[in-house]
Amino acid sequence: MNNAFYTGASGLRAHQYAIDITSHNLVNSNTYGYKATKSEFRDLLYSNMDVNINRELADDEKIHAGHGVMLSNQDLLFTQGALYNSGYELDFAIAGEGLFAIERNGQIEYTRNGSFDLSIEGQIEDAYLVTADGAYVLDSNYERIQVPYKVGNSIQTEGLKERLGVFGFSNSYGLLRTNYNSFVPTEVSGEAQLANKGVYDIYERSLERSNVDIAQEFADVIVSQKAYQFSARVVTTADEIEQVVNSLRK
Repeated sequence: MNNAFYTGASGLRAHQYAIDITSHNLVNSNTYGYKATKSEFRDLLYSNMDVNINRELADDEKIHAGHGVMLSNQDLLFTQGALYNSGYELDFAIAGEGLFAIERNGQIEYTRNGSFDLSIEGQIEDAYLVTADGAYVLDSNYERIQVPYKVGNSIQTEGLKERLGVFGFSNSYGLLRTNYNSFVPTEVSGEAQLANKGVYDIYERSLERSNVDIAQEFADVIVSQKAYQFSARVVTTADEIEQVVNSLRK
C-alpha cells in the first residue's frame, strides 16, 4: 500500500472542507449578526518506518512517518461586528457581549441578529415581536414580547429596548450553530445566564454587521487552494510511482 497516496487524499478532503468553510463566511459577509468560523487542522496517525538494521531500536530512535491531515475543529469568532444605522424602529443591535433569546418551534435559541418585525395574531391588537423568519423574541423571563399595535397607527416602541432579554454564556465560543443564524448551548458553552447590563449596550434602529474579515478570508482561500493543489500533486505522484513499481514486477 502506498501511504503517500492516502496521505495526499486526506489533504484533499481536509482542504476541501476548509474551502467550504471560507466560502460560507464570504457569502454571509452581509448577513446581520453573523459570526465567522475558522478552520483548525491537526495531523493524523504516526507509524514506525521499517529500518533495516541489526539491533533493536529504542522508542526515541525509531523513525516515525505521519499519515495525513484532518479538519479537527471549526472555531467560532465572536468578535464585535460593525454597527449599521438602519433607521427601522424594530431593529436592535448589541454592542458588547450577549445574545438575544428567541423561541423557534418550541426550542430556545440565541442570536446576534436583531432584525425584528411584528407578527399579528388573533385580535388585530395582538402583536408579537418576531425575527425575520417568524421566531418569537423573548424577554429576560423567556416570555414572548407583546407589542401594542393598531392598524393605521405607528408601532409603540417606547420601552421596548428594556424588555429585550439578553443572555450570556461562560464560553460563547462553545455554542453550537444552527439554522437561521442562531445558536444553542452545549456542555462546552455552559447554560445561558441573564447578561450583566454592564457588559453590553443595545442600540435602537441599528443592526450589527457580520464580523467577516473579507481580506483575511480571500487570503485563506488562496492558502487552501494551494494546499489542495499540492495534495492533488502528491496523489498524482504516488500513483505514478505505483505504476512504475508495478511495471518493474512484470
